[in-house]
Amino acid sequence: MPSDLFLYNTLTRRKERFAPRTTENTVKMFTCGPSIYNWPHIGNFRTFLFEDILQRYLEYKGYPVERMINFTDVEDKSIHQANKDGVALEALTQPVARSFVEDCERLKIILPEIIPRSSTCIEQAVYLTEQLLAKGIAYRHGKDVFYDPLKFKDFGKLYGLDMSRWPKRRTRFYKDTYSGKRWNRGDFILWKARRKEDGNIFWKTSLGEGRPAWNIQDPAMLTKHLGYEIDIWCGGIDNLYRHHDYNIAVTEGVSGKKLSRFWLHCEHVLIRKTKMSKSKGNILYVKDLLGTGYQSHHIRFFLIYKHFQQHIDVNDEQLQLARGKIDTLRDILGLLENGSSAVKSTPVAQNLLKEMKSAFERRMNDNLDVKGAFDDVYDNALQLAKMKAAGTLGSEQCRAAVEQLKQIDRVWQVLC
Repeated sequence: MPSDLFLYNTLTRRKERFAPRTTENTVKMFTCGPSIYNWPHIGNFRTFLFEDILQRYLEYKGYPVERMINFTDVEDKSIHQANKDGVALEALTQPVARSFVEDCERLKIILPEIIPRSSTCIEQAVYLTEQLLAKGIAYRHGKDVFYDPLKFKDFGKLYGLDMSRWPKRRTRFYKDTYSGKRWNRGDFILWKARRKEDGNIFWKTSLGEGRPAWNIQDPAMLTKHLGYEIDIWCGGIDNLYRHHDYNIAVTEGVSGKKLSRFWLHCEHVLIRKTKMSKSKGNILYVKDLLGTGYQSHHIRFFLIYKHFQQHIDVNDEQLQLARGKIDTLRDILGLLENGSSAVKSTPVAQNLLKEMKSAFERRMNDNLDVKGAFDDVYDNALQLAKMKAAGTLGSEQCRAAVEQLKQIDRVWQVLC
C-alpha cells in the first residue's frame, strides 16, 4: 500500500518514506529488550514506549506487525551478579523478567506472546558462529572465537565509522560491553570458552564448553524467530556505539543480505539535565513515580510527550505539566461523552473534527511527532468542548468527536 509515513533512518541519516520490504505489507520489527540481570528504569521504558507507539501507529495505518522483543539473560554482568549472590542464573533473572512484564501492563505496552531469551537460543548462536568461521570472517583464538571486522565490507556503516583509522596491529576485545562513547578498534568476541569465574553457567556445544558473547545473542534470537531480513530495528541511542553495527556484521556476514531497511534510535532520559547512572544514584523506576502520586497514564504520557530523538529531562515541574495536560484532555473526553443538547451540526464544528484527525495523522506521519500531534488534537478538542459548553455543538458531532479521540487513543493509550 502507498505510505505517507516518513521515519528518520539512522542508516541513511535522513527521513525516508516507509514501506515494508514485501508486497504482503507485514512489517517485521525487532525491538531491543532489557538485560534482565537488573530492573529496567524509566529511561529503558522510554525506548520501549517509543517502540510501542511505532507498532500501534503502523497498525492504525493498516499494517500487520510481527514484532519481536527479547530478554538478554546470559552476559558478563548477569553471570557476575548471579555468582556474587550465590544463586542460579534463572533465580536472578526471573523476578526481573516478571517485573518488566508487570510494568509493561501498567504502561499499556504491547508485548509479543513469545519473548525469546539468550539462554533459549544457544544452538542458533553456535550455528551463526560456525558459519562465520567457515566463511573466514571469524577465527579461533585459543578456545574463544573472535570476529574480524576487516573481513566484512562496510563494517561500521550504521554509526558511520571511519575504517581508515583502523589499526594494523590486531587487537582483541573480550568483554561483552565497554563503558562510554568509544569504539573498540579491533576484533570483538563471539564465543567465550568456559572460565572458572563463570561457575556453572556454560553450555556443551560443538564449539566446546562456553557461552555466546552478547553481540551474537540478538542475531541468534532474531534469526531463530524472525529470519535474516526485517523492516525496522529499534533501540536506544547508546547502541549506536558498537552493538548494532556488531549485530549487522554478524547477521549480514552469515546471510549476505541486508538485515534491516530502517534503523530507529531513541534518545536518553535525563534527571535534572544529568544522564541517569547507578554510580550517581539518580536512577528512577516506574514504581518510584507511582509511589509519588502519579498514575500509569501520567507516566506513559510524560515519556511519549517529547520526540523520541530528543532528550527528556525529568523534574517535578515537567512531570506536573504533563499530568495537567493529559488530565485536562481526559476531562474533555468525559465532557464530550455526556452528549449534547444541541441538535444541529455546524460547519465550524465539522471543520474542527476534520482538522483534528488530519492534524493527528499529519504529525504522526512526520517521524512520529507525538507532541505535535497531541498539541493539535488538544487544541481542537478544547474548541469542541467550549462549543458544547455554549450549547453550539450538535449531538452527532459530539459523538463523532468522542469516536475520533478514541481512535487516536488506540495509538497513544492515555485517554481511556
